[in-house]
Amino acid sequence: MNEGEKKYEHDENFGHHHMDPPKPRQQEDPFKMSENPGSHVKKVYAVVSGKGGVGKSSVTALCALESARRGFRTAILDADITGPSIPRMFGLGPADVGAGEDALLPAVSETGIKVMSMNLLMETEDQPVIWRGPVISGTMKQFWTEVAWGDVDYMFVDLPPGTGDVPLTLFQSFPIDGIIIVTTPQELVEMIVRKAVNMAQTMEIPILGIVENMSFLNCPCCGQKIYPFGESRLQEAAGRAGLPVLGRLPMDPALAKACDEGKVEYYKGEGPEGLSVIF
Repeated sequence: MNEGEKKYEHDENFGHHHMDPPKPRQQEDPFKMSENPGSHVKKVYAVVSGKGGVGKSSVTALCALESARRGFRTAILDADITGPSIPRMFGLGPADVGAGEDALLPAVSETGIKVMSMNLLMETEDQPVIWRGPVISGTMKQFWTEVAWGDVDYMFVDLPPGTGDVPLTLFQSFPIDGIIIVTTPQELVEMIVRKAVNMAQTMEIPILGIVENMSFLNCPCCGQKIYPFGESRLQEAAGRAGLPVLGRLPMDPALAKACDEGKVEYYKGEGPEGLSVIF
């Protein structure tokens, strides 16, 4: 769906809009799980990284913000079970999760973004999840089958880094429409991109593009771009793989502050500039 095809009105900041409920997703693959009867999710995008520490969760949040600011009904499924940081970024806690007759209801942020995360089901946010892979994978499946998400235009799934049990379970069981890869300049970009391409081809899931996080920082004195990890090599690597670059994001102290204070949805900076191609 592009902006010209949106058939509803929304305010200039976040989506207070009117739109016919999206049609339920058609289950074509017998191995894919059916969503909860109370869910009508149109598109599911997975946000992945080759390793931890690249700011994947903050990129997920920025993608969701961009979707919401365009007036779309937006949700985040925090599948990074052992390192769930999405609730903290949005200032959400266990009291924000609701319960229907036979399903959980996701927490809803101040600007209307729906969120479900393991941290929303724990007594305290610093309580560790000491589970084996199959148990974690089973919990993630329940976030799809036992949570009534309502009407959602775009859901972004924040995956744990790598290609372990949880990403594999999601790719096999969820109706993923596309993958967004998050990298940083200091990574072995060429290898990460090749791994992602091979994984996506194996799972038959399209890659929407690559976001380079912490690409540079803007000098507070003169505004000049500084590259603390060296000049990016992403464009060349992406070109050889035939993938688009969705954007390069700066190291922004304002974003870090907003995430720490639970106010990420009021962050004034921009997300990946190339995201328009996915809406």
